[in-house]
Amino acid sequence: MPLAKEAPHYTYADFLEWDESEHAEIVDGEIFMLGTPARIHQEVSGELFLRIKTWLSGKPCKVYSAPFSVRLNAARDNSDDTVFEPDIVVICDSGKLDDRGCNGAPDLVIEILSPSTARHDRLVKFRKYQQAGVREYWIVDPDMKTVQACVLKNGWYQVTMYDDTDTVPVTVLQGCEIHLAEVFEG
Repeated sequence: MPLAKEAPHYTYADFLEWDESEHAEIVDGEIFMLGTPARIHQEVSGELFLRIKTWLSGKPCKVYSAPFSVRLNAARDNSDDTVFEPDIVVICDSGKLDDRGCNGAPDLVIEILSPSTARHDRLVKFRKYQQAGVREYWIVDPDMKTVQACVLKNGWYQVTMYDDTDTVPVTVLQGCEIHLAEVFEG
């Protein structure tokens, strides 16, 4: 009986070799292809990015939108086997930034759900971001007009649900609040 072939184990070094037009993520060495976001996904992402970018004007933290690579393990030799491309990230430690993205845990990660990524964002990324020490993780559902804000406390996420009538405090950006009615309008 022939032996089963072992699946390849991908790293950030492999990621750098891929065609830039292909959007993919790596989780524990396994590749996950990303689809093209829907229009509503892009509208919500743009609204959130604009509000955070405006609030951060003149402040040291930086906000980035996808495609923007996040290597959670912070390996300096491109051996990371978990690489995400979140919809929006905020990084307050400039030492984590390099020409290719973020090397380590961002302070805030926002993922906007799509039908093809919802389970992955809610389960796999939730666990990985929590383990890596991402201080705040938002899971945004544009169809339900909700935000699940996960704030890291003692190594575990404390989750609060918000809907389009709420104002969400950005815990890692003291004083920053997002009015969800403005984000989800239209």
